[in-house]
Amino acid sequence: MYLSQILANSNYKDKVVLFNGTNTDPASQLIYQKWVAKHKGSDKISGSKSADLRAALVDHFKSDECQIMISTEAGAEGINLQFCNIVINYDLPWNPQRIEQRIGRCHRYGQKFDVVVVNFLDKNNKADQRVYELLDEKLKLFQGVFGASDEILGAIGSGIDFEKRIAMLYSQLRKPEKIQEQFEELQASLRPEIDEQMKVTRRQLLENLDEEVLEKLKITDHDSQLYFHQYERWLWELTRFGLEGMADFDPDDFRFTLLKQPNPQENYNIGPYYFGKNDSEFNNYRLHHPLAQWIVNKAKNGNVGTRNIQFDLSGHDRNISVLEPVKGKSGWIGAWQVTVDSFEAEDRIIVIALTDDGELLPEEDAKKILALPALMKNIVTGVPSVQSALRQNKNLVQEAFITDNALRNNRFFDEEVDKLDQWAKDQKTSLETEIKTLDFDIRNRKTEAKKNVNAGG
Repeated sequence: MYLSQILANSNYKDKVVLFNGTNTDPASQLIYQKWVAKHKGSDKISGSKSADLRAALVDHFKSDECQIMISTEAGAEGINLQFCNIVINYDLPWNPQRIEQRIGRCHRYGQKFDVVVVNFLDKNNKADQRVYELLDEKLKLFQGVFGASDEILGAIGSGIDFEKRIAMLYSQLRKPEKIQEQFEELQASLRPEIDEQMKVTRRQLLENLDEEVLEKLKITDHDSQLYFHQYERWLWELTRFGLEGMADFDPDDFRFTLLKQPNPQENYNIGPYYFGKNDSEFNNYRLHHPLAQWIVNKAKNGNVGTRNIQFDLSGHDRNISVLEPVKGKSGWIGAWQVTVDSFEAEDRIIVIALTDDGELLPEEDAKKILALPALMKNIVTGVPSVQSALRQNKNLVQEAFITDNALRNNRFFDEEVDKLDQWAKDQKTSLETEIKTLDFDIRNRKTEAKKNVNAGG
């Protein structure tokens, strides 16, 4: 009622609807009577007054007559507010699952706009601040596409139990330093369960979603561990191969610990390395890291000859549905590095795969084969003429690459020429304007000079 009274004295006084467990106020009853009269005889009327009253209030909120719905916890379940995309938590509950339910009224399948969540917070209340930090930073309740993800809420157990723990802290704590200490203990108690659940969920996502889907997902920076860029994954796999027996690898966290020097001529840091971790505790491992460069150069300069290789599709950590049709088949695969020099050098890895029954795989599918776990077997001697077919297709892809590169360069050249022409036109216009201004000044000076001569005469 407090919020309702404030808004009643504002420009929104006729644009507010109340929603609670009973909805017995006169305004709600009037909305209900109008709604029943409007839909009389239609299947929108269910016959249950409580259900129809809720539907009437939601329809009224959706109409042009209303802009704001003030709701108690009763509005957190069972209603669809997908047409709305702003949620204001005036009184933030301690139960994270209740917050998720509130946001879920608007943030649901079919929502066309970003849902904005505004949380009111008493900055003078240290306990309130720590509750919000816990919900936001540790439980990540207000981050990402899915809000409070199931794995995090599941990790904390019952939301009611969590709420009771918060209530106990509120009832017992008064001093800021004690509040700080107890909330840190609460966060520490949640950390193991949440971290473990996050690892399990990452594995499940990678195992059950197709690689094509993962490539199209918009992953936030915070969740970048969930899916590597293609080249980062290649570097990860190449590093595992190049440091076999010299490092321990943790695939869940994309980190490894270097146990001994792989190259006696260098002095790489013994210890942990982490992909993309900007933390002094870890070496930030990327393509341009000296250790990565050594591994890449070692692989590029190696010569394994023509080998019989067995690829394991079922052993891959992600689904690759496009390769299912060639599962169990054999054939030939080749890879070449092509460099085109134009405005700058551009490299391209061309991969061609041809099955024994003559099927040429799309190049992107052939590249996916090389990402699979593999067992390298014997060296193949007396390579058949199929190698010629691989090279012919490689040449076709290479020609297309060179042509595309030339077209892009031509477009770039044309754009730069257009920019130069436009700059020349601007310069010309500027000079013409300046000349006109000078001509005008000269004429004025001549006129003034003539007036002065006539006046003196």
